Amino acid sequence: MYTLHLFFFLRSNPLLRLGIHDFLNASPILLLLKEKGPDLGFQIVTDSPAALADRLNLGDLDLAMIPSVEYFKSADNYRLVPNICIASRGQVRTVLLLAKKPISEITSIAADIRSRTSVALLKILFPFTDNLSIHPFPPDPESMLAEHPAALIIGDPAFQLNKLSSDITVYDLSEEWFKQTGKPFVHAVLAVSEKVTLNENQKNLFQIARVKGCRRIKEIVSNYKNLPDVENTVLEDYLENKIRYDLDDEGIDGLNHFINLCYQNGVISKKIFIRFI
Repeated sequence: MYTLHLFFFLRSNPLLRLGIHDFLNASPILLLLKEKGPDLGFQIVTDSPAALADRLNLGDLDLAMIPSVEYFKSADNYRLVPNICIASRGQVRTVLLLAKKPISEITSIAADIRSRTSVALLKILFPFTDNLSIHPFPPDPESMLAEHPAALIIGDPAFQLNKLSSDITVYDLSEEWFKQTGKPFVHAVLAVSEKVTLNENQKNLFQIARVKGCRRIKEIVSNYKNLPDVENTVLEDYLENKIRYDLDDEGIDGLNHFINLCYQNGVISKKIFIRFI
C-alpha cells in the first residue's frame, strides 16, 4: 500500500531538484539525502557551491545548499531551511589563503572558482590595497601561486597541500573571522526558491539528515574516496570538531554579522533580513 501511495504521489508531484555540493564537509548531510530523498520527492543534484548558486538562480534547481553570500545577493527570491547550514567556529582548515607576500603588498589573488563566500570574506578580513584584483582559478595551488602572490583554496584540495615553502604564510579564514568577531562563520545555507513549497516530511528530512549523518562519521570517512592520501583520523576530526551543521541562534548571529559587514563593504547593495520557510 505504501509503495502504491508513493507511486501516485510521485506521478502527481514532480521531484524537487535539490542541489548540494559533494565536498567532504557536506558528506554527512548528503549521505542521508541520497538514502531518503528520492522517497520524499527529491532529485539529488551535486555540483560545486558556485555552480549550485547559479543553477538555483536560473531555475534549474528548486532548492540548494549555496554560499551564504549568494543568498545575500538574491535574498528576495529565497527562503532558508531553518536549523541547517555548513559553518565553523574557529579554525576549519579548508578555507585557506596562501600568501607569498605581506597582506599589504598583495595586489592579486588567484581564487578557487568553486566558491564565492570566501572571496567576499577575504575583502572583509584583510587590509588589502585598493587595487587588489581577484582572478578565478581551478583549484591547483602550484599553478595559482606560480602566477599570483596569493591563492585562495577551499574544500578538499586544502587537505592535499604538499609541504609549503617557508616563505608562504597560511591564513585560515574561519580562524581569522573568529579572532575578529568571536562568532561562528556560516559558509553555506540551504536556500529554497520562493515559489517552492515543502511538505512537513520534506522539511523534517533535513533535520534527520543533519543529526543522523553526524552519527555516521566513521562510515562516511571510510567510504570517502576523494582524499585517499589523508589519514582517516584527520578527516574524522574535521567532520566532528571543525564543521557545524546546526544553524542555531549563535549561527544566525554570525550570519547576520556577515550580512552587515558585506553591506558596509559594498559586497551587497542593500541590507537584507533572513527569512525562513
